[in-house]
Amino acid sequence: MELDASDVEKIAHLARLGINTEDIPAYARNLTDILAFVEQLNSVDTTGVEPLAHPLDATQRLRPDEVTETNNRENFQKVAPETESGLYLVPQVIE
Repeated sequence: MELDASDVEKIAHLARLGINTEDIPAYARNLTDILAFVEQLNSVDTTGVEPLAHPLDATQRLRPDEVTETNNRENFQKVAPETESGLYLVPQVIE
Protein backbone atom coordinates (compact mmCIF):
# COMPACT_ATOMS: atom_id res chain seq x y z
CA MET A 1 0.00 0.00 0.00
CA GLU A 2 1.60 3.20 -1.19
CA LEU A 3 0.81 6.36 0.78
CA ASP A 4 0.86 9.78 -0.83
CA ALA A 5 1.09 13.30 0.63
CA SER A 6 -2.66 13.63 1.19
CA ASP A 7 -2.69 10.36 3.17
CA VAL A 8 0.14 11.59 5.39
CA GLU A 9 -1.58 14.93 5.94
CA LYS A 10 -4.83 13.15 6.89
CA ILE A 11 -3.00 10.81 9.29
CA ALA A 12 -1.18 13.77 10.85
CA HIS A 13 -4.47 15.62 11.27
CA LEU A 14 -6.17 12.61 12.88
CA ALA A 15 -3.19 12.18 15.24
CA ARG A 16 -3.18 15.93 15.91
CA LEU A 17 0.45 16.19 14.81
CA GLY A 18 1.99 19.24 13.27
CA ILE A 19 4.42 18.26 10.51
CA ASN A 20 6.48 20.36 8.12
CA THR A 21 5.49 20.25 4.46
CA GLU A 22 9.04 19.37 3.40
CA ASP A 23 9.00 16.31 5.70
CA ILE A 24 5.86 14.78 4.15
CA PRO A 25 7.67 12.68 1.47
CA ALA A 26 9.91 11.09 4.12
CA TYR A 27 6.88 10.34 6.32
CA ALA A 28 5.12 8.80 3.32
CA ARG A 29 8.08 6.52 2.61
CA ASN A 30 8.44 5.49 6.26
CA LEU A 31 4.74 4.80 6.73
CA THR A 32 4.62 2.85 3.45
CA ASP A 33 7.56 0.72 4.64
CA ILE A 34 5.81 0.08 7.96
CA LEU A 35 2.59 -0.97 6.24
CA ALA A 36 4.53 -3.24 3.88
CA PHE A 37 6.19 -4.90 6.86
CA VAL A 38 2.81 -5.43 8.53
CA GLU A 39 1.51 -7.02 5.32
CA GLN A 40 4.58 -9.28 5.30
CA LEU A 41 3.87 -10.31 8.92
CA ASN A 42 0.23 -11.01 8.07
CA SER A 43 1.28 -13.39 5.30
CA VAL A 44 3.09 -15.72 7.73
CA ASP A 45 1.24 -18.98 8.44
CA THR A 46 0.65 -19.14 12.20
CA THR A 47 -1.65 -22.15 12.38
CA GLY A 48 -0.76 -24.30 15.35
CA VAL A 49 1.25 -21.56 17.04
CA GLU A 50 0.07 -20.93 20.58
CA PRO A 51 -0.11 -17.29 21.73
CA LEU A 52 2.54 -16.36 24.28
CA ALA A 53 2.38 -13.98 27.19
CA HIS A 54 6.17 -13.65 27.00
CA PRO A 55 8.63 -14.81 24.33
CA LEU A 56 10.90 -16.48 26.86
CA ASP A 57 9.90 -19.53 28.86
CA ALA A 58 10.77 -17.96 32.19
CA THR A 59 9.20 -17.95 35.61
CA GLN A 60 8.91 -14.87 37.70
CA ARG A 61 11.06 -14.60 40.77
CA LEU A 62 8.86 -14.08 43.78
CA ARG A 63 9.84 -12.79 47.18
CA PRO A 64 8.58 -14.41 50.37
CA ASP A 65 5.21 -13.08 51.52
CA GLU A 66 6.28 -11.61 54.84
CA VAL A 67 5.05 -8.61 56.82
CA THR A 68 7.80 -5.98 56.71
CA GLU A 69 6.04 -2.92 58.16
CA THR A 70 4.41 -2.32 61.49
CA ASN A 71 0.68 -1.63 61.79
CA ASN A 72 0.24 2.17 62.00
CA ARG A 73 -3.52 2.17 61.49
CA GLU A 74 -4.35 3.81 64.82
CA ASN A 75 -1.81 6.61 64.27
CA PHE A 76 -3.16 7.32 60.80
CA GLN A 77 -6.77 7.29 61.94
CA LYS A 78 -6.00 9.75 64.77
CA VAL A 79 -5.27 12.45 62.17
CA ALA A 80 -8.10 11.47 59.80
CA PRO A 81 -11.07 13.86 59.71
CA GLU A 82 -13.64 11.11 60.42
CA THR A 83 -13.45 7.39 61.21
CA GLU A 84 -15.85 4.76 62.45
CA SER A 85 -15.13 1.16 63.48
CA GLY A 86 -11.64 1.34 62.02
CA LEU A 87 -12.84 2.70 58.65
CA TYR A 88 -12.29 6.09 57.06
CA LEU A 89 -15.51 8.02 56.46
CA VAL A 90 -15.69 10.11 53.31
CA PRO A 91 -18.44 12.30 51.84
CA GLN A 92 -20.98 10.51 49.67
CA VAL A 93 -20.27 11.10 45.99
CA ILE A 94 -22.85 8.81 44.36
CA GLU A 95 -26.56 9.08 45.10
